[in-house]
Amino acid sequence: MALSTHLASALRPALAALRRAAPGQRRGLSTPPGPQPTLDLGGIFPPLATPFSALQEVDYAQLEANLRRYASIPFRGLVVLGSTGEYPYLAPRERLEVLSCVRRALPRDRLLLAGSGCESTKATVELTVSMAEAGADAALVVTPYYYRGAMSSAALVRHYTEVAEASPIPVVLYSVPANTGLELPLEAVLTLAQHPNVIGIKDSGGDITRVGLLVHKTRREDFQVLAGSAGFLLASYAVGASGGVCALANVLGAPLCQLERLCRQGCWQEARELQHRLIEPNAAVTRRFGIPGLKKAMEWFGYYGGPCRAPLAPLSPAQVEELRGTFSTNGWL
Repeated sequence: MALSTHLASALRPALAALRRAAPGQRRGLSTPPGPQPTLDLGGIFPPLATPFSALQEVDYAQLEANLRRYASIPFRGLVVLGSTGEYPYLAPRERLEVLSCVRRALPRDRLLLAGSGCESTKATVELTVSMAEAGADAALVVTPYYYRGAMSSAALVRHYTEVAEASPIPVVLYSVPANTGLELPLEAVLTLAQHPNVIGIKDSGGDITRVGLLVHKTRREDFQVLAGSAGFLLASYAVGASGGVCALANVLGAPLCQLERLCRQGCWQEARELQHRLIEPNAAVTRRFGIPGLKKAMEWFGYYGGPCRAPLAPLSPAQVEELRGTFSTNGWL
């Protein structure tokens, strides 16, 4: 399904011209010179948790109920089929059904990013095209990692370039070394940022110097950097990130959007105080207790969390109590 090299080469100048002519502005604290983005990613995106029933089937009714509750929060858009969505545990059919369900419920003025990264380039291309046909606005493509020892910068650049040239929608790179054991190398990102159909990166590594360097080195490209966690969201905005894809937004979406607003307005003291209250809850629903912790916390704030798919196990009573204490001591419960 990939475009031929000849056709991709012929289309590249036209794509680049289209992107330069696209309306909208990069929303940053200080907009650097450079082309205007085709797709403005500035804002907060929750990477949606996938709700399951007691029988571990995808619960589409509960997914729709969560979406209705999220509709009142000023998110820039939603991410489906990311790490938080238990993407590796979903069958190909389920992935497309989840995306279609969210697309039907989501207003057209909100973006829908869909995870389409697979281990092989061929499978990634095929799934990306399917996601585009199902209504995704952009593809979020995680690094292939099973053969991580062979994933050199050259191999990764080749992989993402083939995906970007075949994709009908823009591609957002996704580096999440905590899950993959592989960080997308800086030099690979800078090379890929020059491709007309690669528009950004979700960087979940937490290295603020890297985030700042990515913003600085790509300032003349149509390329946006998204923080991959709420724990370093303020710091990422301070060095020029465009937005954030934050698991905690499934639980505390409104406060994260407030933090973004404060950063945009330069209200740094208020932003710092709010960020401090988000650090421990974020760590609890990511590194410490993971998706089972996130889903448990969602239930305390009026959302459906429900079970995870095996082999992810539910929290123990002691873990639930510790998680609740983390939210309580920071003033959220």
